[in-house]
Amino acid sequence: MTREEFQNIAPGLPAQPGIYKYYDANGQLLYVGKAKNLRKRVSSYFLKHFPGYKTYELVKRIARIEYTVVNSEQDAFLLENNLIKQFQPKFNINLKDDKSYPYIVIRNEPFPRVYLTRNKTEDGSYYFGPYTSVKKVRELLDFIRQTIPLRSCKLRLTENNIKRGKFKVCLEYHLGNCKGPCAGLQNAEDYEKNIQQVKNLLRGNLSGVIRHFTEEMKAYAKQLAFEKAESIKKKIEFLKNYQSKSVVISHKKNNVDVFAVQQKEQVACIHYMMIRNGIIIQTHNTRAETHLNETPQEILMHGISRLRETFQSDVKEIIVPFSMEYPDKNVKLIVPVKGEFKNLLSLCEKNAQIGLEEMQNRNRLLLDAKKDFSDKLPERLQKELSLKNRPLHIECFDNSHLQGSFPVSALVCFKNGEPDKNQYRLFHMRTSKKGDDFAFMREAISRRYKRLLQENKPLPDLIIIDGGKGQLHAAVQVIDELELNAKPDMIALAKKEEEVFLPGRKEPLRLAMNSEALKFLRKIRNEAHRFVLKFHRKSRNAGLPETELAQIKGIGKQTALLLLNTYRSVKGLKDFLQNKNAGDELARLIGKKKTELVMSHFSEPE
Repeated sequence: MTREEFQNIAPGLPAQPGIYKYYDANGQLLYVGKAKNLRKRVSSYFLKHFPGYKTYELVKRIARIEYTVVNSEQDAFLLENNLIKQFQPKFNINLKDDKSYPYIVIRNEPFPRVYLTRNKTEDGSYYFGPYTSVKKVRELLDFIRQTIPLRSCKLRLTENNIKRGKFKVCLEYHLGNCKGPCAGLQNAEDYEKNIQQVKNLLRGNLSGVIRHFTEEMKAYAKQLAFEKAESIKKKIEFLKNYQSKSVVISHKKNNVDVFAVQQKEQVACIHYMMIRNGIIIQTHNTRAETHLNETPQEILMHGISRLRETFQSDVKEIIVPFSMEYPDKNVKLIVPVKGEFKNLLSLCEKNAQIGLEEMQNRNRLLLDAKKDFSDKLPERLQKELSLKNRPLHIECFDNSHLQGSFPVSALVCFKNGEPDKNQYRLFHMRTSKKGDDFAFMREAISRRYKRLLQENKPLPDLIIIDGGKGQLHAAVQVIDELELNAKPDMIALAKKEEEVFLPGRKEPLRLAMNSEALKFLRKIRNEAHRFVLKFHRKSRNAGLPETELAQIKGIGKQTALLLLNTYRSVKGLKDFLQNKNAGDELARLIGKKKTELVMSHFSEPE
């Protein structure tokens, strides 16, 4: 969109808060932004001088502008984040944080269990987290089990089941890890007190847990139950030891969130520290990629919104390194100058800097790994497989069909050790020889390299055939017939023994199972297998109406697919129907009524 074109629509933009969306000529969403004043903010993109090259690139691609007016800046902020999270536009800040985090759940059930889960559902259960480390979650659960007696079984402990004496205590009861609610040895009220201690512990309120156990220890001592009192004392010492290892940053028991950001070029690291009751209970690094020369304030604001949503934080105080305008007026941003909060911010900034350095080192290692491939692995492949070419460009073929039906072939391409998905190809087989793997392979190879010759495009250094000696021979015949100027090397990789077949060699080559060359060949072969199976499944589902099963009135697509998957082909189904008990077995698979339809269709006329 030119500056002149924008001038025609600018007067129609409202001078109100809202969000704006930029689309290209193909209707693809390029960018989502928020504004206090939509007219002023959008107009700022169409100035005479652009703040950076990427802003120029964005504006050049804009073909359509859409906007939504909202009531307040806070509403605009929330809507912007939701849209970015949903559509991930190309020019917005990209937070690389899509993993599934673990939670600790207190199950909504009689005598609730406490365990790790990654699936959060609205079922009335209590969920604590998410946590950034599975290892830490498991350590925390082990700590809970050593401290608070809870059941770990999956028994359905309804009041009726317990009264009937349906269950007996297990080893956990005898070890002292459970008080036996399954056998009626612990009532629901007493168990709920234990659950309350777990909640306090997970919220970082260890003092409440210690106080509870201290009272329990004194009660046992008064009853002269010194062994039980000693057991409780050990738990108190265990808790105090755990508390001493925790990072206490405030003796005032503050509940705050702390954020810091460190940036270098187009990569930034946002570090988040969750403080509850004066204790750091969560820390997390997030990588952010910028596209329009966003300021640290813009990056951090985006990160705060996303991370507080992810970690379900609703505290009203946030410690940050610089002044910003936060849309939610109920939340206070604190920029500390000295004291405990300043020390905490310094620790957060230090972690953000370390995180940024780790990200840069990781990128460097990835680049080094790619360089290592281009420098070393091709030579290993060339040497171990006796190839004449250095295999930087590799293509691999695989076939798939269902007893000759729906035959397809697929090609995957790797360049410099990485998949080049733009060069992946799929082929519907046109050959009339159903079930002939060799014919399918010849057809796929021929179609691929005739096309490359016609378009004068480079040929691969190495062609891999998923199969054995027969498939390789068929492929070599095609390459010979094409009379290529520079023939690629060709090998076949058999699945069962991971044997490598080479043209002109009778016996297969067996590479060491820990060989880097074999591992790389298997990686390419497995990718081809995955790709062709996905395509075959799609083709088979689309092509089912062509089978004889589609002629049976009352037999739908899903039933036909189930029969083909079970009996491999229509012929296989016919053969099966000759068995004495075929009707009963088929009825268990698709039901009595459909069985009658199938058997009636395939029965021979009297």
